[in-house]
Amino acid sequence: MRKHKKMICILGMVLLMACLLSTAAFAAGNVASAVESTWKDAASQIKTVVDNVVFPALDMILAIAFFVKLGSAYFDYRQRGQFEWTGPAILFACLIFTLTAPKYIWTIIGI
Repeated sequence: MRKHKKMICILGMVLLMACLLSTAAFAAGNVASAVESTWKDAASQIKTVVDNVVFPALDMILAIAFFVKLGSAYFDYRQRGQFEWTGPAILFACLIFTLTAPKYIWTIIGI
């Protein structure tokens, strides 16, 4: 019985300390307008980073994958006599998509 009383006392102390040390956080003012203004300020920076870093990195990765797949398809053609166009065609279409995406993607998103 003493063990239960001791555990209840410790639990009560922990709950009391949690209630005393916690504070409520209330937003002062219009939070939505603050978030919207922050987004408007950051949107141009995000657009610049995506245009100058993300899309060129994707283009490079897809170009390397395209040429590797084209080379492996050519070696398969030399070995089996049949050229498989599916892999290189898909990679080429993705490469064209990512090369032209910066021209129209921002109008779709609305930035």
